[in-house]
Amino acid sequence: MSTEVETPVVAPAVTEDKKEIIEEEAAKAAEEAKAAAEKKDEEKKPEEADKKAEEKKEKAKKEKKVKEPAAPPPPAVHKKDFEKEVVYLYQFPRCPTLPNISPKCLQLETWLKLHGIKYENINHNGKLRSKRGFLPFVELNGEEISDSDLIVKNLAQKYEKEMDEGLTNEQRNIQHAMVQMVDKHLHGAFLHWASRSAEDMIKGYKLNLQQFTGYKVPNGILNFWFKFQHCRKGLKKAKAAVGTGYSNDEIDAEGKADLKVLSEMLADKEYFFGDEPHSLDLVTFAHLAQIINVESGEETGVKCPLKEYLESDCTNLVGLYNRMKDRAWGDHWEEAIGEKLELNPHIPKPDPPKEEEEEKKEEGEKKEEGEKKEAAEESAEKKEAAEESAEKKEEDDNKKEEEKEKSDEKKEEEKKE
Repeated sequence: MSTEVETPVVAPAVTEDKKEIIEEEAAKAAEEAKAAAEKKDEEKKPEEADKKAEEKKEKAKKEKKVKEPAAPPPPAVHKKDFEKEVVYLYQFPRCPTLPNISPKCLQLETWLKLHGIKYENINHNGKLRSKRGFLPFVELNGEEISDSDLIVKNLAQKYEKEMDEGLTNEQRNIQHAMVQMVDKHLHGAFLHWASRSAEDMIKGYKLNLQQFTGYKVPNGILNFWFKFQHCRKGLKKAKAAVGTGYSNDEIDAEGKADLKVLSEMLADKEYFFGDEPHSLDLVTFAHLAQIINVESGEETGVKCPLKEYLESDCTNLVGLYNRMKDRAWGDHWEEAIGEKLELNPHIPKPDPPKEEEEEKKEEGEKKEEGEKKEAAEESAEKKEAAEESAEKKEEDDNKKEEEKEKSDEKKEEEKKE
């Protein structure tokens, strides 16, 4: 039996020359590895620097955000020092012929007056708007309520002043349809006239555009802006309400038809549904006021077809307008128009302090005494001047007489000679 013998592996013999070569190659490889590592480190350095810079930047941003104070929230209301349970009303400025040429503004203020709600008009020259961008709006107890219909609805619930409580379901349905007709169709017909006849509208309402708009620019520029901006928008709204493609006469005829329907429904009653006013009476009043208070005729040169028809064929509607005006406004109407344009004629004016009154009285007395003294001195001067004039005249007369006597004596002597 043969036995296999494992032959050991013997490493090749390394000579001195080969050893030097191997060491050189190893050193060279080590240097290359070191160079590669350094190169890799150098490539990493910019990336790490960029990363550090970004981290620093983010940290700075976070610190900045923390340090910067938060932006203040928008004001909840414009009237900061408000009184509890007082309705602060924001609407368009007053007008010389009626308290407001916006039917919605006039409707809301009339509702407040009818129900004895404590309110105050805020003078803002028509610059402010609600958060939804409209006028009128109100502020009550630090909260804003916008849109005239929603305002009335909310205030009616709060103060328990529901105008339509006594109406039947049938009357409510009729009222709903009629209010829509007045608010949209009749208003559209009148707005069409006001927009296409801007010059007549400005004259008819005696508008001072600087006072009405709050802009202190020449009236010529305001007239241009009012006609070609404001009225153009009004005409667009009017056409949306009454339709397009109609002539001016046809649109006026549509408005007259609406007035005729209202007149026939009112007939000889005090109000549309009896002896007490309801929402339809209020809405109709606000729109009739816009038409009736256009000053038209030969004096102004203004022609308003709807007003002419209203006054000739719908006199019972004029009666409704007067009843509503007297019931809600009383003497306040005259104070809110004309030259006064009082924003709050319903709020009593505070009595001046007694000290001020006494000071004014003393000033008046001093002024009166001074005037009397001046008059007395002036009278004395005049008297003295008159006396001097009389003395001078007497002297002149005496002198003339003496001269005359001498002249006469001289003549006699000459005659004797």
